[in-house]
Parts: sequence; C-alpha cells; structure tokens
Amino acid sequence: MQSFFRGPLTDGKLVVHRVLCVKMEIKLASVFLLACALTLLSAVHGKQRYENYGVYKVDITDPGQLTLLQGLESSPNGYTFLDYPSGVNSSVEVVIAPGDKNTVERLFKKHSIPSTLLTSNLQQILDKERPSRRKLEGFGWEDYYTLEEIYEWIDGMVAQYPSVLSVSTIGQTYEGRDMKVIKLSYKAGNVGIFIDANIHAREWITSATITWVLNELLTSEEPSVRFIAENYDWYIVPVANPDGFAYTHTTERLWRKTRTQHNLLCYGTDPNRNFNFQWNNGGTSTTPCSDTYSGTAPESEVEVSNLTTFIRSIAATVKLSLSIHSRGQYILFPFGYSNAPRAYNYQDLMQVGQRASVEIYKLYQKPYRVGTTADALYVASGISVDWAYAVGGIPLSYTYELRDQGEFGFILPAEQIVPNAEELLEGFVAMIDEARVLGYM
Repeated sequence: MQSFFRGPLTDGKLVVHRVLCVKMEIKLASVFLLACALTLLSAVHGKQRYENYGVYKVDITDPGQLTLLQGLESSPNGYTFLDYPSGVNSSVEVVIAPGDKNTVERLFKKHSIPSTLLTSNLQQILDKERPSRRKLEGFGWEDYYTLEEIYEWIDGMVAQYPSVLSVSTIGQTYEGRDMKVIKLSYKAGNVGIFIDANIHAREWITSATITWVLNELLTSEEPSVRFIAENYDWYIVPVANPDGFAYTHTTERLWRKTRTQHNLLCYGTDPNRNFNFQWNNGGTSTTPCSDTYSGTAPESEVEVSNLTTFIRSIAATVKLSLSIHSRGQYILFPFGYSNAPRAYNYQDLMQVGQRASVEIYKLYQKPYRVGTTADALYVASGISVDWAYAVGGIPLSYTYELRDQGEFGFILPAEQIVPNAEELLEGFVAMIDEARVLGYM
C-alpha cells in the first residue's frame, strides 16, 4: 500500500493514515457543500419543510467511523444530527435532504457504517405532531404553543392566583427576549425546588409538560399533589432558551441551540454544554456549527449566565433541581463529564431516581432508566445538572429525559402531552416522598 509515509505502513501508521484520509474527505465535502448551505440560508425566509427528508439510524462501530461522523456533524453541510456521535458502539439519527440521500448512502457504504432508514418523509411525522385544527377556547394541552402564548398564559395564571403565584424576569436573551421565572409559594419557610425546561429549543414537550404540571399544582385536589404544592416553593423557568424556542416555531423545527451568531454560517451554542463546571471535559464540540458547541468560554451564553445568577440567589433553600429534557426516558444525575467520580451521595441519588422510575412505570408502563449521565446516556460536560449539584450546592439534582424511545423522538404528537405530563408529576411526587424519607426535604 502506497502513501505519503516513507516505507511500509505499520498498523499504527495505517490507523493514522485512515484518520487523515477521513479528515481530508470531510474537508472536501464541506467545501463542496458550502455553496449549498449558503443557498439554503438565502432561500429560507419562512418555516423550513421536510418533504422527502430521510431520517437514518446510524451505528458507530469503529474509531474511523466516529471521526467521520463527528466531522460531518460539525460542518455546515445541511445534515441535522439528532444525536451527537459521542463514541464507538453507539447510535445516532441523522436527517438528510432528498438531494443528499444517494451521496450519504454511498458514504455509509464506503466506510462500512451500518445504517437504517427510519422514515423517507420526515414532514409526514411533523404533520402528525399538532392537531389539524386548534380549539378556540385558548391555552391548553392538546397542542403546542409559542413563547408569547406561554407567557400570556402565565400572566393570566398570576392574575388568577395572585396570593400564591408570581412571575419575574431574570434577564434578557441574546436577541432581547425576556427570560421568565414563576414562583409558586403557599407559605413562608418552605424548602425550594428549581425546574428549568426547553433549554434545548426543539424539545417542545418539555415546556408543554411543565406548564401542565404547574396547572396541576394550582388546581388539583389530589392529596399527594396538594401536599407537594403547598409545602414546597416551586421556581420554574418554563422556557430556558427563548430565542431558540422561537426559532423552532418560525423557521427550523429541529433547531437545538441558542441563536448567538458566530460567523456567516454558524449560529448558536448548546446552552447545556456551557455551564461553568468541568466545561469542555468530554461530550462537547469546539466547532461553532456543531449542535454540541460549548461556546467560547463557560457561561459565554447570556441565557446560561441569567440562569446561574438566579439559581445562586435561591440556592440556600433549594434541595431539589430538575432540568426537563427529551428524549429517551431517562432520570439522570451527576456526573456527566469524562472520568468523573461518583457523587458523595450517589446511593441516595440512585434511590430517589429509582423510586420515581417505579412510580412512572405504574401509570402507562413507560420504563425510565436511572443513572449518572455518563453511565446511563453518554459523556457530557458543562451541563446544568452537574453545575447545580457541584457549584449550586443542590444535593438532589436530576435531568429528566421525557418520552419517547424512538418512534417520534423530538416530534412527540401533542396527544401525548397530557399522559407524558401525568408521568412526570408522578415522578415528582415520588422523588419528593423518597427525599423526605432520606432526610433531604
């Protein structure tokens, strides 16, 4: 085998040679597709549609495939990775435009990457996400709502329950939108619970679910719900990434990040890789076009800085922190970064999480896996749950990854909002009860 190396290729040189070839191929593909990306940017003035877009499940079986896929994920090539290629022996889903299907399939074949076409028309799935006609009576949980509609509903609830509910602004986003936090408090001296949702823009189910839970905390007559509503102070940020969330409604449904502009083609930072604890220590990208781009520095994103400033202001009374995400059905706790040690109260964190998982399963038989982020899901650093625990000092800190496990992914039909939210509320009740048994709350 001839190469630019002098002499025969040893095994070690062969690996390096293949990796370099993969990198060269990625660079050539990026140059070729740059014009396509520019055309797309200039053409898309309304909401992007996904007629005949394919969604591929891709299995990563060796380091060369991982390098190739990470390069593709970080390039402005029009491919949308629904998962970050985090390691060998893992799988990712990739959205591919109809004009790129043949190219991608040849690329997968060339590099012996196992792939499965999950759907050949993503738009058909998107069309099932929301009802064809919205009921006229206003806000509810049979459809998904915009940021403005969610904020309007919150203001209305505050007007309806002024003695226990308040709303305040914790700062503005990169594009100047308000970041709002709701406080529910029935009496002074309660232990606090902090919740954020929709820090990843495309995860619409999270803000829909948490607004349903808030409504239940105000209106339910179920004794277990009344107990947790009235004996704890609830601090809820229903949309922690307002710019990105708004963008998913107006322009690109599958957008994940903030909307900070880095260059002509690359926008946004992953806010859940931007927290100032073990930043960039595994499971992140330093390439601005990547969906897991960690930013120029810890808390470079104003949205993250707004969150941490607020959490610090209440942390002394908060014993439970919950970051609501989708998808996959997980209950995760610290830590997520590379080679992380066990948390000092690992067994308690596991016990509380498992209690929630058991109670959730009883409702609709949906299994939730419990464990650290790194063990149960993947390595990820600079994440909110680790920051809340290690820097905020909140002893019970969790990430919920809501439904589902693959059928719809981030595009969960609105008809699943209520059953999904019912499961989450069961999980909250169980967590708080188990935390009381262990003496935390």
